[in-house]
Amino acid sequence: MHLGAFSVSLNVQDLGASIAFYEKLGFRPFHDERENGYAILKNGETVLGLFGGFIERTTLTFNPGWDQAAQPVGDFTDVREIQARLRAAGLEIDQEADPDGTGPAHIVLTDPDGNPVLIDQHVARPEGGAPR
Repeated sequence: MHLGAFSVSLNVQDLGASIAFYEKLGFRPFHDERENGYAILKNGETVLGLFGGFIERTTLTFNPGWDQAAQPVGDFTDVREIQARLRAAGLEIDQEADPDGTGPAHIVLTDPDGNPVLIDQHVARPEGGAPR
């Protein structure tokens, strides 16, 4: 099961100050959406999301259907299939996706230490991918 592109999403109090800090570490804005309260930065293949107050805590984020440059990939594991596999493995899903859906969707679960894990698919189900 491939979860897609990976990033860490941080809840920040001062978006401008956080961007300036991470730029000094070599990160560069990839998607600068300051007017919407967030920015996505990259340093090589490392992706960091800075969110000005609309996520509660640091979140591990996976994007099925995207590569590290947020470009669509051809073949990927749909979030609804990931959800079914995780449930079958006995994991509790905090926010579920509609298993019959075909478009973008997301699920959220929490690791044993209380860290949110967001699996956020921005593209439609792959061709031939059947709901599970």
